Amino acid sequence: MDGMQMALPIVGIVVVAAVTFYAVSFSELREKSFSLRDSEDENEVYRPSPSSRERRARRQANKNSKTSID
Repeated sequence: MDGMQMALPIVGIVVVAAVTFYAVSFSELREKSFSLRDSEDENEVYRPSPSSRERRARRQANKNSKTSID
């Protein structure tokens, strides 16, 4: 057999394996995103982590309340 005749099936197998890997990975990601959406529907309110502005305001309020107590 020629070198090209042997390499072609091997390359084909590698390509099919890569496509399968990506297809499975994307389907798992899609399932996770759907399950996240379902949990959001159950809780009815999705509350992301506080923004930096909210954290800063909370720290400032805590700082002010500590100084007013002393």
